Amino acid sequence: MVKVGYTLMCEQIGPKQLVDHAVRAEAAGFDQLVMSDHYYPWLDSQGHSPYAWSVLGAVAHATNRAELMSFVTCPIRRYHPAVVAQKASTIGVLSDGRFTLGLGAGENLNEHVIGGWPHVQQRHEMFEEALQIIRPLLNGETLTFSGNHFDVPDAYLWDRPDRPVPMAVAASGRQSATLAAEYGNGLVATEPDPHLIQMYDDAGGAGQPRYGQVAICYGPDEAECRKLVHDQFRWFGMGWKVNADLPGPESFAAATQFVREEDVAEGIPCGPDLDKHVAAFKKFVDAGFTHVAIVQVGGDTQPMFLDWAQEQLLPRLREL
Repeated sequence: MVKVGYTLMCEQIGPKQLVDHAVRAEAAGFDQLVMSDHYYPWLDSQGHSPYAWSVLGAVAHATNRAELMSFVTCPIRRYHPAVVAQKASTIGVLSDGRFTLGLGAGENLNEHVIGGWPHVQQRHEMFEEALQIIRPLLNGETLTFSGNHFDVPDAYLWDRPDRPVPMAVAASGRQSATLAAEYGNGLVATEPDPHLIQMYDDAGGAGQPRYGQVAICYGPDEAECRKLVHDQFRWFGMGWKVNADLPGPESFAAATQFVREEDVAEGIPCGPDLDKHVAAFKKFVDAGFTHVAIVQVGGDTQPMFLDWAQEQLLPRLREL
């Protein structure tokens, strides 16, 4: 059975509300809680961006059943990979082994706050080195590492859960899917692409979890939902090659100034139609994903969404 996740979007909700929503989502029946890890929101209208790891610690303490996951953390600029391993193991302990470390190569939007944004080839080299550092530390090894981008003279994690924190690696093509199979314990993707799943399996990832994410905007008024999605999520369809390199919310606003409501609504189902939201989720199921996390667009809409999800959406998704 595919596990249904709920996305705690740090870009659209403040820290105390995120913890409250996590508790409510677990009570509603969601299997997993995934959390974005940003320094900036995508657009000013989203209005938030608390420190994800502080919130994760609070969520780990406030919940007791749902799996937890960073979706995803970049370990190459804003965080040193040895520190990412320490944070992940700490959340693993706090959550009694419910945490999975989701990792990706990051975006300029969040990583430039500590300096320049490397060229894509350099980023990929840094990301592979980061995986080579994080994995043995999570497994309880004492690490000495000297690479082209990172040095770790001597590192060991003193607090670890009974089972090492698993790593899931974000991928969008053959190179990154191969990387995910080689170093990770799962694949992360935001598109329901069965070809990506096949590349991951061919590279040695068969049998591992595949984590997807689908954005929706539930509400009683489809027109209002479309306006909300256009206001806060019109960046969603630009693709990762664009999203990874724009430096700030004002750049995303400029890049999306000609995106229309109908353009966004083509990719994100809006309104009260349960069948449309189920169909969007089902694309990931059909593509071979084992875990699919739902993003409900709009910070103020979360309580309404969680009530509706418990009563109507989750029972339908369990039938898939």
